[in-house]
Amino acid sequence: MTLRLRKEEAINPVSPSQVRAILKKYQIHCRKSLGQNFLSDENIVQKIVAAARLNPGDVVVEIGPGLGALTRELAKRVRLVLAVEKDETLLPVLKETLAGLENVIVIHEDARKVDFDALVALKTNISGGLSYKLVANLPYSITTPLLTYLLRKRFNFNLLVVMVQKEAADRINALPGSKDYGLLSITVQFYTVLQGSFQVSRNVFVPQPKVDASVLCLSRREKPGYHRLKEDLFFILAQEALNQRRKTILNALASAPNGFKLDKNIWVTLLQKAQINPSRRGETLSIEEFSALTQTVWLYLKSRYLQTK
Repeated sequence: MTLRLRKEEAINPVSPSQVRAILKKYQIHCRKSLGQNFLSDENIVQKIVAAARLNPGDVVVEIGPGLGALTRELAKRVRLVLAVEKDETLLPVLKETLAGLENVIVIHEDARKVDFDALVALKTNISGGLSYKLVANLPYSITTPLLTYLLRKRFNFNLLVVMVQKEAADRINALPGSKDYGLLSITVQFYTVLQGSFQVSRNVFVPQPKVDASVLCLSRREKPGYHRLKEDLFFILAQEALNQRRKTILNALASAPNGFKLDKNIWVTLLQKAQINPSRRGETLSIEEFSALTQTVWLYLKSRYLQTK
């Protein structure tokens, strides 16, 4: 469902008192399942806007506009804001807080089901890969699946400014061998480059969460790694290597359900060809090492396929 906004005086929910007044007026009870902690600080709103490096001609897709505080500031600076909100109870609130902003369109949809390229093309009447910016405030429970969806689908955004819980930010930025390093780290770092970040205190949200948050500014890599087939292989190998953190990479790959039915001795040879010690654990491998392993496995599988023809 698309909500177009009418012209009238709007309120701006950028203080705790204003946020509480809106929640009371609309009898909204914050849902933990949706991670509803509403930002209520003008300074943080302005820092997020600055991180997005906006231009008057930009199209911005905002995931999770909440009460519309950030949406209002985005709309003042760009051509069009498409605000994707899952919670139906927030639609009347957004109609009030975004009133008078003719360059904002609210879309009632689950972001994990949206084709963002198609949405931008439809609302701008421009096809052919118009680039846009993504701004998102992600609940912890969907941070990994939503970021994976946004990145693996190769949507045509050029910049992602995302607020996540600090714990998730630590995982995203983690280096090989650290306790936080995992598939989320590899996925985000494979597709994007961190341009900047800042921490957000839990004190600027209503209701106040139990943890602080971080805002990450991520630019899209122009040519991540491989073409699609090798890319899929890369993530299969990474996932299998990281799923069993106590095992060596050799044992993890040899026993994995998606282990390509390769003998353990073959895995030893492939790992050695990729200059990876088979006794290492998967969480110690860098993206470059997973890429080298992907290339080695790809060439082996290709040669084996050709031999069967």
